[in-house]
Amino acid sequence: MLTAYGVSDIGPARKTNEDSFAADRQLQLLIVADGMGGHQAGEVASSLAVETIAAFVRRSEEVGECSWPYGIDPELSFCSNRLRTAIHLANHRIFRTAEEHDEYAGMGTTVVCGLISGNRLSVGHAGDSRLYVFAEGALTQVTADDTWEATVLADESSSSLPPHVHSMRHVLTNVLGARESAEVHLHEQELSGGETLLLCSDGLHNVVEDHELCALLSSEDPLVEIGARLIDAALRRGSRDNVTIVLARFTGD
Repeated sequence: MLTAYGVSDIGPARKTNEDSFAADRQLQLLIVADGMGGHQAGEVASSLAVETIAAFVRRSEEVGECSWPYGIDPELSFCSNRLRTAIHLANHRIFRTAEEHDEYAGMGTTVVCGLISGNRLSVGHAGDSRLYVFAEGALTQVTADDTWEATVLADESSSSLPPHVHSMRHVLTNVLGARESAEVHLHEQELSGGETLLLCSDGLHNVVEDHELCALLSSEDPLVEIGARLIDAALRRGSRDNVTIVLARFTGD
């Protein structure tokens, strides 16, 4: 059994909320997308991502019910293939929309998705929105950020500036909509029951450290209350960005 809850806060500095999310218990689908681009284009990009991913996951519930324009990866489960195709479709739709509308030129979005089938969790992502699994008192970051700091700087043996002060450390190296094709990262793992999943935009994880996330997620209070505490923690720690959170508890029943 899965219980899920999502919440988004515009934050203290932005005029619009460019984040979008979904917490669909029926589909067992969780999504967070953090958009970017002027003239509210980021809001458009993230909304298109969530809408397109959810639509394909819904359409592909049964094998053979839809086409697979990006093929099937035999090394992935059916659910992971669903996420893979859904995210590629979202990238294509955002890219084409930006091409057709001058006001949306350059828009893009991060995305992180979790899809559960039975006891198996499939994760797909692009960008720096994250998925964490909290289980037995420990917090595990499942996704790896597509940022300059996490990719380019991590591979350099030396740099004129240390990573924590590098001016480009948060620059994204992979998002949906920026190019005709995007890199989609996929991960699968078994769930045993009792896990709490946290999907979030960088408005949370850039300012709230893992030990505090772990403490907040250890509560057995309703997800709506934990979500409010996470938002409050991000704002108290000085987040200037939109803050979006999706929480889910998996019981395995």
